[in-house]
Amino acid sequence: MCQKSFSIPIVIWLISGIVLVVAMVIIGGITRLTGSGLSITEWNLISGTLPPLSESEWLVMFEKYKQFPEYQKLNFGMTLPGFKQIFMWEYLHRLLGRIIGIVFMVPFLYFLFRKMLAPWLVKRLVFILLLGMLQGLMGWVMVMSGLSENPHVSHYRLAAHLILALSLVGVILWTVADLVAPVEQKSTAKRPAYTLSWLVLGAVMVQIVLGAFVAGLKSGFSYNTWPLMQGEFFPSYLSSFTFLAYFDNGVAVQFMHRWFAFVALAGILLLGYKVKQQVWRGRTKQLVNLLLLTGITQVLLGILTLVLVVPISLGVLHQLVAVVLFSLAVLTVHQLRQRAPVKADFTTTSSFQYV
Repeated sequence: MCQKSFSIPIVIWLISGIVLVVAMVIIGGITRLTGSGLSITEWNLISGTLPPLSESEWLVMFEKYKQFPEYQKLNFGMTLPGFKQIFMWEYLHRLLGRIIGIVFMVPFLYFLFRKMLAPWLVKRLVFILLLGMLQGLMGWVMVMSGLSENPHVSHYRLAAHLILALSLVGVILWTVADLVAPVEQKSTAKRPAYTLSWLVLGAVMVQIVLGAFVAGLKSGFSYNTWPLMQGEFFPSYLSSFTFLAYFDNGVAVQFMHRWFAFVALAGILLLGYKVKQQVWRGRTKQLVNLLLLTGITQVLLGILTLVLVVPISLGVLHQLVAVVLFSLAVLTVHQLRQRAPVKADFTTTSSFQYV
């Protein structure tokens, strides 16, 4: 149950957490695109807080990296300056994870001690804490998948790592919305727009998972033409594959990611129509319009990223806009939980209810 009044410091604290998690997603994208994710071969929660501070410490870390297949098979002959460059991106990624933990825990304990948190909010924040811990653990599980004979991170684990990060953003954002704009009235009546908003959120999540598969399989660097894939709508050689095998094939995953984007966009368009049909106005209509605009932007950005062969700047921007799209979809679901407005009836003198 949500409270109508809220503490501004608590809201600012939660929003700062969202900003930090999004920053971590961005740095994670840079880490992946620069091939830096496997540069740190150990997970030392405390001692790993500081980077190597002397040349001898750098040489020790470099020697550890040389013992693993990524160096031996992909980066053999890399110099120490080259190693420092990839090391620092992964180091920043992990350091930010530690900072997020501190930024969450210290204010949480303070607010808890001062009895500023409602019981429902304490439960929500504990859930967020557990989700954050799981996200950190999944990051290491993901890295471990690449510290093997096949020096490539599992695209399934990469997708799980990203989805957990988005879930963290989504739960915190939902909590902020519960505090700032609590649902005043719920209705048990059928609400097509509300139901559809959940389907749109699901479609956005599926599209993001497919994007993570594309990233993990590095299939964004193949078939850099649009709309056809080297003259074919669907590469003919894939017809002999079983359906499940498609998810391990970079070309098939790229095909699905290309066209499922339009499924998600169609869902957003239909949602906009349903909202307009139910005469929603004000904040709800603006939110859905912004969701649609972001969806169109993301599709165009994805096409541009593909045809330009995934430059780092566009690749990171594409991932950032995906987070924004997901966040807007979450807020839209939350907003549509309100009781549906009364449809216009010009035969009566009753007033209209708009949200």
